[in-house]
Amino acid sequence: MSNVETTASVTWRDYLELCKPNVVALMILTSGIGMLLATDQTVSVQILVFGNLGIALCAGSAAAVNHIVDRNVDDKMARTANRPIAQGRLDPQQAIIFALLTGIAGMAILLVFTNVLTAWLTLASSVGYAFIYTMFLKRATPQNIVIGGLAGAAPPLLGWVAVTGEIHHNALLLVLIIFAWTPPHFWALAIHRKEEYAKANIPMLPVTHGEKYTKINILLYTVMLMVITTLPYLTGMFGLLYLMGSLLLGGRFLYWAVVMWFDKDSGMKTFKFSIIYLMVLFALMLLDHYLIDRLLYI
Repeated sequence: MSNVETTASVTWRDYLELCKPNVVALMILTSGIGMLLATDQTVSVQILVFGNLGIALCAGSAAAVNHIVDRNVDDKMARTANRPIAQGRLDPQQAIIFALLTGIAGMAILLVFTNVLTAWLTLASSVGYAFIYTMFLKRATPQNIVIGGLAGAAPPLLGWVAVTGEIHHNALLLVLIIFAWTPPHFWALAIHRKEEYAKANIPMLPVTHGEKYTKINILLYTVMLMVITTLPYLTGMFGLLYLMGSLLLGGRFLYWAVVMWFDKDSGMKTFKFSIIYLMVLFALMLLDHYLIDRLLYI
């Protein structure tokens, strides 16, 4: 396919797809809630809008790099075969320019409208995903998603720092929760797409160690996640509303992890629930943070 044909067929939707909008939306949900949890006061509109915009642009830039690096394996997997670079709707050079522009714009917005620490932490997270994970870890070890998951766990910390200008232990607890959530979340998908990862020669855990071993790890990480999600209650960050909700959500996650033992086709259902789990868990944090505080003053 020629460059002329590629350029002629490109649309704004192709550039949007480069940013992995669904993934970025979940990141912005957690970063926004991180901002709101960082203070008992009202968060300024400037921080909420420009802080999340800057984080989103940097995350979209990192996602575009992921598309560029994985372009030779994306067409081997049904989940990624229709990506714009894999299909030739965009060429790598266009994607590189787009990644640079969005990344620079995101950093500029964070430097001007939030603070330097937020900008540098966001850059570190983006570099961790785009280069350390995508270019190296993804193809180097079946523990790729465990080690690389730290980059994806950063958004609530970024949101917190955007408001306060400092790293707080409560923000690190939020990072720890997403860090523990990532392996069972992604390994459930990896089991469902095992043959495709094998075809693409990507050493995901189900490919290198088999489905049974991966399911054991999903169970163990889910139990660990349930324990970790109690820490914000034990430290006094949240109250009983959060604790009961987190335990109920964790129990449901554990249910799906157990179901995977008996139903080999339940990987995608577990994966989809894990997304709902994280969204509801962070919504619970927000509800507990504001509702309990209001009730205490009634």
